[in-house]
Amino acid sequence: MKDVFIVSDNIVSPLGCTTADNFAQISKGVTGIEQHPAATGISALPYFASLIKTDQQEKWFATLDNAEQYTKFEKFLIISIADALQNTTIRLSDAETVLIISSTKGNIGLLETESMTAALQERIALHASAKKIAGYFKNKNLPIVISNACISGLTALVTGKRLIESGLYKHAVVAGADLISEFVLSGFQSFQAISAQLCKPFDKDRNGINLGEAAATIILSAGKSNQATIKLMGGAVSNDANHISGPSRTGEELCIAIEKSLKQSGLESANIDFISAHGTATIYNDEMEAKAFSLAGMESIPVNSIKGFYGHTLGAAGIVESVIAIQSLKREIMIPTLGYNEMGVSKPINISKKLIALPASHCLKTASGFGGCNAALVFGKAG
Repeated sequence: MKDVFIVSDNIVSPLGCTTADNFAQISKGVTGIEQHPAATGISALPYFASLIKTDQQEKWFATLDNAEQYTKFEKFLIISIADALQNTTIRLSDAETVLIISSTKGNIGLLETESMTAALQERIALHASAKKIAGYFKNKNLPIVISNACISGLTALVTGKRLIESGLYKHAVVAGADLISEFVLSGFQSFQAISAQLCKPFDKDRNGINLGEAAATIILSAGKSNQATIKLMGGAVSNDANHISGPSRTGEELCIAIEKSLKQSGLESANIDFISAHGTATIYNDEMEAKAFSLAGMESIPVNSIKGFYGHTLGAAGIVESVIAIQSLKREIMIPTLGYNEMGVSKPINISKKLIALPASHCLKTASGFGGCNAALVFGKAG
């Protein structure tokens, strides 16, 4: 089985348009989440979210060629991919490189601003955006779209890993993005899943999520280079089939994904140094994850959720959070769980409350989503 290396990454969010900018901000405890006033076409009530400001967008979009040809969603992906690529010798124009796009909603916000036509119906399809982005980078291959609720980002990384291992491609550029629109926000409001304050992952007073906007990219490669100090060692998905919006009540199915990822990596639970959890701050997700970690024998391993910095970025979340986990491994720093104060899950787990130095060789990244889907990845230091 080929080793799969992380050769470059990027995050575009309210905290900056590079990985370095983002990691510096969250290391200082800066969050992108703030309260936004009620606004026509978005929400009838004030809401907390991490939104990319208009002046940031205009500054970043000014660097693109023919920017008017692309939607905001597509432009964020292009900016993220371009920044990740510039730090490598890999080119998306090469036939040995595959493009994988992760998103849950894509251009769905266009339905709120434009009249429905046959052309618009085609434009909002995720495959249409993927082809536009592939065209921007002159990619010769048919791009792959992964849209599987909140595990989309992790599933996209698993897909890239498997394509490289199979020998079909040498490199995989895996990018994810989602933007917040009335459609997205109102959907979560209808579930009564939106918190009226900064979210509190795993805390006893948690009451829901904050949404967020972001794009992120991770470049995978079969080739080791000087900057490829982290490997994607294992990855697996599972489904609990419990409910369309409610996760498993036992955590067994996420535990299955965790154990399969560990087996692929040749590791045991004791080899994991920290866990980057999904940690949405909803009552049932956090409880389920805690049970899964307990079943996997990981009660004492440090755990964090970075939703308090970025909000839930949907199809970008798995990639954003994987980038932060990768950087944490490299820098041997554990990011705290912003908003957490007191244990609010039934199984005792080791939630990080402050920034700590943490010598580490391996980390576990988990995610779960609507429809009962679960995913887990293991990252480790190369060599």
